[in-house]
Amino acid sequence: MLTVIICTYNRDKYIGNLLESIARNDFPRDQYEILLVDNNCTDSTSSVCEQFAARHPDVTFRYVREYEQGLSAARNKGIREAKGDILLYVDDDALVDEHYMSDYADFFASHPEVMAAGGPIEPLYETAEPSWMTRYTKALLCGWLNYGDKVRPFPSGRYPGGGNAAYRREVFERVGFFNTSLGRKGTSLMASEEKDIFDKMSSLGMPVRYLPGPVLHHIIPQTKLDRPYFDKLTLQIGASERTRTKALSPGKYLRRLFAEAVKWGGTLVLLGGYTLQGHPMKGWKLVQFRLNVTKGLLFEQKL
Repeated sequence: MLTVIICTYNRDKYIGNLLESIARNDFPRDQYEILLVDNNCTDSTSSVCEQFAARHPDVTFRYVREYEQGLSAARNKGIREAKGDILLYVDDDALVDEHYMSDYADFFASHPEVMAAGGPIEPLYETAEPSWMTRYTKALLCGWLNYGDKVRPFPSGRYPGGGNAAYRREVFERVGFFNTSLGRKGTSLMASEEKDIFDKMSSLGMPVRYLPGPVLHHIIPQTKLDRPYFDKLTLQIGASERTRTKALSPGKYLRRLFAEAVKWGGTLVLLGGYTLQGHPMKGWKLVQFRLNVTKGLLFEQKL
């Protein structure tokens, strides 16, 4: 049995279309459930979900609430409530293809040794893609992820995107649940809760694979492309890493600072390369990104 877990906070604009895209899947309806976790929504999410359930009485759809604010708390609620052996997290502002669930289910059935997997994430812009966008800023702002058309391990230091990731239930029995001091809360853009899980999995030798089939289309509004969102997101990426690594050990935090220095070298190389190609704004956007992450790493933030 597969459980599709959708954690949501005030996304009534998108949630109905997401649910319909799941219902259009070719996967047998008696082999999956949709579990929606309402994390204190104040919009019309509940009404949209009631309408979906009425249109699709043959889809097992459950609506639960998590009153502790935060994406990690909502994800943990999903783990506790899910009835499936495979837990599939899908972002609430996305769409999935019709083979999405069957791609995951077939893979896990034929690879019992693999503990988690993730697929491509492609942006679906409500407006146009900015001229300063690069593969690096696309990954940052849009969650873009694509490692080709073959099943493979994730590259070193990489892991599935949080909005398109599937786990065996056993993972959480062995490594614990999501850290509620990490992850988004309301309008906060704190992160690193997935990285925390995959780091623990890696330490235990639990295999994770990239699957090219189950593509998630992440809807990107103009607000996510504007400077205020960019600055807030990148600053809180650094703040999240500060929180995560300091909680592990002083040595982990120092190693993360060293890694940040290395990343600065790469950023400056990219700045030079894009400038020589006649696209300096692409490079300067990466410098802005690095500056904010470094600030979040070095200084405690009031979030």
